[in-house]
This record gives sequence, structure tokens and C-alpha cells, in this order.
Amino acid sequence: MKRTVLITGSSRGIGLAIAQSFNQNDKVVLNCRRDKAQLKKAMAELDCDGYIADVSSYEECQKMLAKIGEIDVLINNAGASYFGTFDQMSRAEISENLNTNLLSAINLTHLAIPSMIRKKSGCVINISSVWGITGASCEVVYSAAKAGLNGLTRALAKELAPSGIRVNAIACGAFETRMNERLSAQEKNAFAEEIPLGRFGNPQEAGDLAVFLASEKAEYITGQIIALDGGFL
Repeated sequence: MKRTVLITGSSRGIGLAIAQSFNQNDKVVLNCRRDKAQLKKAMAELDCDGYIADVSSYEECQKMLAKIGEIDVLINNAGASYFGTFDQMSRAEISENLNTNLLSAINLTHLAIPSMIRKKSGCVINISSVWGITGASCEVVYSAAKAGLNGLTRALAKELAPSGIRVNAIACGAFETRMNERLSAQEKNAFAEEIPLGRFGNPQEAGDLAVFLASEKAEYITGQIIALDGGFL
């Protein structure tokens, strides 16, 4: 029987790559906050369902899950970066960054796990960042939110393990996504030189890892923050 896999922020980038990987054997459900055209394009490509919902809103999460039903695998991928000094961030920007990168995962996980607990099975994968481990200048709140996501992963894994539910995180390094489009070719080359493998990651590599972590082959892996960064850390 196919599992139901919900991937947030999955109309493009790493989220879409994860959806493509799961779509081979599972029932995939897409989500994005506002880009209906891009979501429809992704839904047509994968022949799957998708929903517009701001997952930083608990109420919108409730409405979306009421339509989807029980989730077997939850991928908390929704996120957004902010590049600039901390002192120049407005209160609204701080709140939005925390809500998008941390509260969204808390909201959906809180709503999705009761059915997993009843079934004594399920998997949660949080898409984090290496900056949540080391911190990044000019991405202070983003780093703090991802560090919080890592803490959520470790703590929830311990709490849910007796119920047969595993929780892990993928801490992504530099990837070929829209988030890094602000970098010039020169800046990207300089960044790549700091990565031992000498290149940015491909979103499909995140998809492959997520599929593995949700599989039977990873049944003894939980509470881990796995750096997918080409050796950067």
C-alpha cells in the first residue's frame, strides 16, 4: 500500500526534487504558500495533489490536513532565507523568518503525529541547514530558526521513538536553488572552492537522501542531523 507523503514548500527547488523522488513509489502531496501557477505545473508533472497553504498558520495547516487525511511521511521543507545584518532586520522580517523556517514545522508536525502515534508508525524529516549547526553572518535569524529545527528534531525523536516514529533532519549546504540565485558567478565559484567536493549540491541528492531516511533501510536511524554539504562542515 502506498504511503501518503506531504512535502511542504514543494512547488520548486529542493522540495520539488524530494517530491519527484518519493513519487516513484508513494502518494505525494505538494504544498506551497502562494505560487498557484508553479504549484499547478508541479502537480501536472507528477500527476499528484497539491494545496496552497501558509504552513506558518496553524489554522491553514488544519484545513489542509482535513483535506489530505492521515500522513505517513511528513517532510518539513518550507523555508526562506534573509540576507542582511541582524540590526537592519525589521520586527516583521524577524517574525516572518522564524515563522517560515521553524513554526511551520512545529505546526504541521503537531497536527500530523497523532495519527502516526495511533498507528505506531510514521516518519518526519525536517529540511534544515548547515547554518543551523555553525551559524552564518548576515543570516542570523535564519541560523537561529534552523538551529531550533535541529533541536526539535532531536527532542521529538526521543519522545516519539517508543511509538515507532522516526524523526531526522537533513542539514543542507550550498545547493543549486533559487535561494542562491542572489550570488554572482564569482561569488558562487569562491563558495564552491570552500567545499571539499568542489561544487554545489544538486536538489535531487536531497531527494535521494530523504527517500532513504523514510525507508526500511533506515529503521535504526532517528534523532540525527545529517549534513548534506559536500564536506563543508
